Amino acid sequence: MTDDGQQSLLGFFTPAPGVHRAPPVPAPVTGQVEPRSEVVLERSQRARRYRLTLRRDGTAVATIPARGSEREARRFVEQHRDWLERARERQRRRPRVAEVWTIGTRVLWRGELTEIRPAASGEKPQVGLAADVFRVARFDGDLRPTLEAHLARRAKIELPARAWELAAVTGVEVTHVTVRNQRSRWGSCSANGTISLNWRLVQTPDFVRDYIIYHELMHLREMNHSARFWARVEEVCPGWREAERWIKRNGSLLGL
Repeated sequence: MTDDGQQSLLGFFTPAPGVHRAPPVPAPVTGQVEPRSEVVLERSQRARRYRLTLRRDGTAVATIPARGSEREARRFVEQHRDWLERARERQRRRPRVAEVWTIGTRVLWRGELTEIRPAASGEKPQVGLAADVFRVARFDGDLRPTLEAHLARRAKIELPARAWELAAVTGVEVTHVTVRNQRSRWGSCSANGTISLNWRLVQTPDFVRDYIIYHELMHLREMNHSARFWARVEEVCPGWREAERWIKRNGSLLGL
């Protein structure tokens, strides 16, 4: 249930004076673009408040609650135009992951920016990330698909093992742990006790990896982000705020 890479601003939903539980406004086409504001308007039957979100791909989205209106959504956007511009500027300043990985490219590995370097040659070419060595087909060309596959395989061994270990420490009952290629979340969980973790956690520092696992474990006790949930997180992971700061500073280096 944790995600990153996008910035959101919530607003309270207040019906117009004299209106009491008005019937839902017919939903506009999802993804409708308001030309004047260059913000995508989307209606959500589950939303209770207007929300302005800048997604990690640079798309600005105004979410309209079930009983809200497009007119009020546009007004909400205009009232928070300064916030949107600041969010866009923060996004422009964030470092981005390299699209192509070659010898010399610096990538996050175990929480450190590490240069891809040729390793001692054997039967097949190998490259090194810090103390770890991975086989590649050749040294030239884009090494990213091959290296990401190696890292994902490493994650499928390490992350479930750590999740089961922390589940035992906290006494939380977990039924299944999966490792996935999630594009907008670090982790998620379901009420049946399944935890899903993003394989890119192996690229983060240990304390960030553990925080995400603790976060999902506590969701199995509190399926929300209430004050009680965060109190549970604080109890098992006192350094969670530092982990959140690391994620905000470095998540874009992992494409999140």
